[in-house]
Amino acid sequence: MYKRILVTVAVLVALSLFTATYVTAEKTEPAKKAVEPLPTRNMVHIAIIVRDVEKAAKEWADLFGMEAPKWSLNDPLEKSNAQYRGKPTEARLKTAFVKFDNLRIELMEPVGGPSTWMEFLKTQGEGVHHVAFEIKGMDDYVAKLEKQGMPLIQRGEWTVYTGGAYAYFDTPQLGVILELLENY
Repeated sequence: MYKRILVTVAVLVALSLFTATYVTAEKTEPAKKAVEPLPTRNMVHIAIIVRDVEKAAKEWADLFGMEAPKWSLNDPLEKSNAQYRGKPTEARLKTAFVKFDNLRIELMEPVGGPSTWMEFLKTQGEGVHHVAFEIKGMDDYVAKLEKQGMPLIQRGEWTVYTGGAYAYFDTPQLGVILELLENY
């Protein structure tokens, strides 16, 4: 009988501690911010970080019976104005686009200075890095996403398209980095 009482008391104490902790945690948890929908649904590519863009491009092409895409190197800092975590970076990227009927796969081999691409390769290895959407009004989008708790990781420009710009956002709630592209 004494053991049964001790067990019952122990269970009640444990439940009260659990309840007190749960209720306290529930009361102190910050309210979730309302997410304002992005007015774009134009996904333009899925990007994969690779160690060797030429090898990866050949593998994708062979698998789908197409010609291997040529790769290119993005602009240097003087043209790209690239910033990684708020600081200028010499980051460079070799890319190749595998074009399908409805979407593209961007194969990305990081080279050069610090970048979200290099960080991903070092910490996670090869794999899906981001999904990209085409937008208009980059600065407005950057402000809107940061306000919603999705910090800007990296941004830059390219000269292939007039006024072309990209921005990557940390979006763990999506399970992947989000890239926005203007004048893509």
